[in-house]
Amino acid sequence: MKATKLLILSLFSTVFLSFTPINKKYIVVDAGHGGNDFGSNFNGHSEKDITLSIAKEIKKINETQDKYEVILTRDSDIYSQLKERTDLINKLNPEMVISLHVNSSPEKESTKQGPEIFVQNSDSSKKLAEKIMQKFTSSTVKGETNLHILRESKSPTVLVELGFINNTQDRTYMTSTEGQKEIAQKFIEVINEN
Repeated sequence: MKATKLLILSLFSTVFLSFTPINKKYIVVDAGHGGNDFGSNFNGHSEKDITLSIAKEIKKINETQDKYEVILTRDSDIYSQLKERTDLINKLNPEMVISLHVNSSPEKESTKQGPEIFVQNSDSSKKLAEKIMQKFTSSTVKGETNLHILRESKSPTVLVELGFINNTQDRTYMTSTEGQKEIAQKFIEVINEN
């Protein structure tokens, strides 16, 4: 009986000591707008749908990684208050937050093109923006601005306007399956460089 207990204890100790818990770190991807809040709209395309599709693609591609777990602030067409989003972010304390949006300009067909990145007043947010800018070569860092998600998030956060919905080239790219996969892959590369 004593030998059996020792054998069980020995086996348990071996299994327990060889087990290494996986401590995943979080990345939050915020798909801007949602529900009754369409964001920018043009020719039947809406910001809320574009950002959600790309956010879901980022999460899907990331499932093959094991460094970070991507958490979406929304995974369906729902509206949540900005405070709810930043409360979730601050509760999770992620490594970074990427808030996805789609730009628009006043003219019917925009000559403005490419991503724009807004940052917090922190070195880590600015470094994250620089990494994104390297992946999206036509992007520009617009600097600090008083947007809720940048102001209230305690983690390094950037808000990325992915392109102009009323620019034909940007819109075609952002709404195509291939374009959305490419955009998502670029963000995965940024995430994995962290």
